This record gives sequence, C-alpha cells and structure tokens, in this order.
Amino acid sequence: MTGLLTSGLLYSLAACAEIAGCFSAWAWLRLGKTPLWLIPGSLCLGLFALLLTFSPSDHAGRAYALYGGIYIIISLFWGWAVEGIAPDGWDIAGAVLCLGGAMLILLAPHGRH
Repeated sequence: MTGLLTSGLLYSLAACAEIAGCFSAWAWLRLGKTPLWLIPGSLCLGLFALLLTFSPSDHAGRAYALYGGIYIIISLFWGWAVEGIAPDGWDIAGAVLCLGGAMLILLAPHGRH
C-alpha cells in the first residue's frame, strides 16, 4: 500500500508540474500574459519529465498510462482551483472511469500466470 501511495504522490506532483508548465503557454497566448511566463513554465515541464522517471513501473509506456489517470483528476482540480470552473457530473464520471483504468493497469498481474 505504501508503494501505491508513493506512486500516487509522484504522479500528482508530476501532473501539477505539467499542468503549470502548459498553463504558462496558455496564459501567454490566450490570456495575454507576458512571454516571461514561459520561463517558469519551461522549468515546470522539465520537472514534470524528471519526476516521471522515478515511476516504479518497469516500462515507460505503462508508467505514462498510469500517469494519465492521475493527470485527468489533477486537471479537474486545477480548473476548479485556478480557473474557478467546478467539475460537473460528467467530468467526475469520466475521471472515475479513467482512474479505474489506471488502477487496472497498475494492479493487474502483468506477465504472471
């Protein structure tokens, strides 16, 4: 269970870094912010990539698939906290479905018969 919590925290931190990095470009191009927003954004994207390398998965593709489920949930929280858009029932249902898929990937007995 400790490994599951550690993975969840790692993926959550990576998602926050990726979203912050991408949001910096969004803020510059869509919200009229200064291009200087790209500097911390680039650092956040670098941190995101670094954090994913600490994934406990043996395969990068599987690690990214697991990350995707967490990313969706963190994205909805970001939209709520930063942009003031609360998730609706469809958002929550979709996030639960995706997290269920990520958990299946994580907990499945891959290669064990």
